[in-house]
Amino acid sequence: MTALIEAHYLPCIAYFAAIQQSEAIQLERHEHYVKQTFRTRCCVQTANGVIQLSVPVTAKHGKVLITDVRLDMTQKWVNNHWRTIQSAYAKAPFFEHYADDLHAVLFRKVDFLYELNYMLLSMCLGWLKWSMPIKESGCYLQTPSETVLDLRSAINPKKLEQCYKFYYPTMYNQVFGNTFVDNLSLIDLVFCTGPEASKIVQASSIRK
Repeated sequence: MTALIEAHYLPCIAYFAAIQQSEAIQLERHEHYVKQTFRTRCCVQTANGVIQLSVPVTAKHGKVLITDVRLDMTQKWVNNHWRTIQSAYAKAPFFEHYADDLHAVLFRKVDFLYELNYMLLSMCLGWLKWSMPIKESGCYLQTPSETVLDLRSAINPKKLEQCYKFYYPTMYNQVFGNTFVDNLSLIDLVFCTGPEASKIVQASSIRK
């Protein structure tokens, strides 16, 4: 089974729980850009609680293909994101082991949102040691074939309850607070648990 899904920015744990039993990932590259979704945002835990990191883009109005959405590099968002991540996770057990990978991708000169998200997804799969290939859609299909698991729009910040159809949170030790926060960006899980991250994602998947 191939999982058809959109490309997110530093995807949440539910994203990986949803795709973890698939043979391949097919990224939807023929969709129109949708504002206020996980395509441009992720959640991390800091000393001040959970905060949302948002990627500014130049597409504001009208129908724009996701592959044509440009990153707004007039703002210093990369530096701000990295500073926040570093502040939040510098003391996490495995931060030093994975931080260079993330820094390299974030600070690479990339013009388009889709390209950035593609590289971040590849990085995350590498961290999890998952060998599933990333494919791209050849055209937009309203109804994909029966061999495709359609996960498009299944993980939406406005409808987070949908995530729990295929994601059952598994607790792990986090850097801040006494209350466990589920479904943060995968970087929270990886920086906190390292090589155990893959097992935790698998344990969190309802598709068993």
